[in-house]
Amino acid sequence: MKKYIFLLTAFLGSSFFTYSQSYIGFLSDNYKGVHGVVSNPATLVDSPYKADINLASLSALGDNDYYGISLSNLLKSDFDFERDAITSPSDANSYIVTADVLGPSFMFNIKPKHTIAVFTRARLFANVNNINGELFETVTNDFDADNDFVVNANDFFGTTHGWGELGLSYATVLMDKGNHFLTGGVSVKYLQGLGNAYGEGTVDINYDADGTAPNIASFDSSGSLTYGRSSNLAGDLENIELVEGSTGFGADIGFSYEYRPDGGEGNIQGDPTRYKLKVGLSVTDIGSISYKNSNQALYNLTGVDISETDFENLSFEDALRDIYTFQEADEDLDPRLPTAGHVTIDYNIIPSVYINANADFSLVKAASRNSSSVATNAFITPRYESKWFSFYMPVGYKEYSGFSWGTGFRVGPLFVGSGSVLSNIINDESQGVDVYAGLKVPIYRGKPRDKDGDGILDKEDACPDTPGPIENEGCPWPDRDEDGVYDKDDKCPDEGGRKDNEGCPIVDKDGDGVNDDVDICPDNAGPVENNGCPWPDSDGDGVFDKDDECPDTAGTVAGKGCPEVTEAVVAKLNEYGKTILFAPDKADFKNESFTILQEMTAVMKQYPNARFRLEGHTDSRGEEKMNQRLSELRVNAVRDYLIKNGIDASRLEAVGLGEKYPVATNMYMAGRAKNRRVEIKLIN
Repeated sequence: MKKYIFLLTAFLGSSFFTYSQSYIGFLSDNYKGVHGVVSNPATLVDSPYKADINLASLSALGDNDYYGISLSNLLKSDFDFERDAITSPSDANSYIVTADVLGPSFMFNIKPKHTIAVFTRARLFANVNNINGELFETVTNDFDADNDFVVNANDFFGTTHGWGELGLSYATVLMDKGNHFLTGGVSVKYLQGLGNAYGEGTVDINYDADGTAPNIASFDSSGSLTYGRSSNLAGDLENIELVEGSTGFGADIGFSYEYRPDGGEGNIQGDPTRYKLKVGLSVTDIGSISYKNSNQALYNLTGVDISETDFENLSFEDALRDIYTFQEADEDLDPRLPTAGHVTIDYNIIPSVYINANADFSLVKAASRNSSSVATNAFITPRYESKWFSFYMPVGYKEYSGFSWGTGFRVGPLFVGSGSVLSNIINDESQGVDVYAGLKVPIYRGKPRDKDGDGILDKEDACPDTPGPIENEGCPWPDRDEDGVYDKDDKCPDEGGRKDNEGCPIVDKDGDGVNDDVDICPDNAGPVENNGCPWPDSDGDGVFDKDDECPDTAGTVAGKGCPEVTEAVVAKLNEYGKTILFAPDKADFKNESFTILQEMTAVMKQYPNARFRLEGHTDSRGEEKMNQRLSELRVNAVRDYLIKNGIDASRLEAVGLGEKYPVATNMYMAGRAKNRRVEIKLIN
């Protein structure tokens, strides 16, 4: 029975590492070639390769949430796994391991838009889900039948499955229109089973090593166990043979969309620089394998008073058959493949530099009986790629072990990498590990001839010596009137015209030299500077408003549109000036002078551009100095009045001349009255 415990434990714990995606980083490379069959067959078509031959490739992956290992401890000569590994037991630990070997495989293009691939592949998947970590730790740490122990394993599940594949893939271009490029691909696989075993159930064991009598151990158990295996896993596992008839069929399907800003023109087929954004969706491993003549049974786990001898010597299956209650059996195993969904987004930052986002997730329920499943993961992978060299640095998250950071490269036919090597170096409790390597024979596409350099290969170019657009099969569009507008777009193909008028000439109805398409006044001639419209002349004086300094008052051309001051006007102003009356010996106006000042102001306003000189004069009564001062005060009083009533100060000058310039004798009152005056002169 001790063997039973060890076998059960080994079955539950043999797969303490897991991971779900193969070739991490390398599968984002546009130069992965035939390895596209691993994740998305749609990527085979429009590849940079004319053909690609894989000699051998291996991807071994592991991950778990129970064991953690320090890389520095692992490299020590005295490293002991049971002693130095760090454990994180929980009520539901998960473990899984996968190995993926891509054997001799090749892909080639049968036509420009069609590609096929033939591949061989060997795979191993082992899953353990929902196993009690405390139980696992109890049973595996120096288990001794002389010591008591308690086992509680509720709703655990485990499966191990190995199989080989012979596959055929086909990929084609579904759409190539403008900026949009879509491909689709499918793989069909003939499957050969190599072996399968699984177990699931609820087990509670209470082992009392002393028991109630000599050499009798008290071994109480309850629960149920469903256990199954293919017939070739019985006996000596070193000589496993294939089970006759253990075959099945599987399938993968995928699509890949590319956004090409320039429609892909000007680049040869298979050139990855054509796209800016690529999105891929795929579903892999649809199908199952049937194992004939396999063993599968459900047991009711009830057993007590098992002797120590039985406990030590009974085999796992003998214990199930001889001690526990057999309830039902099914002769055939039909394990499902680890059906998974894959999403990838690839962005071309600059030529040769990309960033890729990828996620993988299981499409198989974790509780499905005897079904392998992948663990969810997501990675961001920046990369540099060129024809002969690529470099990747994936950073991501794994469902069981969390953060993962790795690197990888491709040099011609060789590629090597790991999605976790860097995180394992910096992490003291690494719970996941993976590595891959491969050797292939890439056959790159030859550069096709395009003599005229129009982006259309000579073999597809109807005019190989003359550049032309792809829409016209590589021939230039005709232009009969040679106006630079192709006949297909020219509404006047036989009459020279302008591109901005769809090839037709533009008329000028009013003959002003401004074409009607830009002439704001197409029916009235006008200068180019005014967009074909005549200049306005609001006051009708023959001076355009743009040049008229008095646009609302009719004037003369010589006066820049303003009325000119005549001698009669100046004489009239002087008549007003002679009748302005002031208080004796003062600069204060008498009341009767305000009417005169108002009329003088009105006249000056009629000539807004005219400038005037105001001269003040007095009679000779009094001292000359006082008369000079009085003339200045009085003439400035007139100027101030005019300014206050709307005449611009810049138009007026004022000067006092005193008694120097009489116009009549000062001997008589009448003469002195004439000498007290304000004269107004026009300033040119």
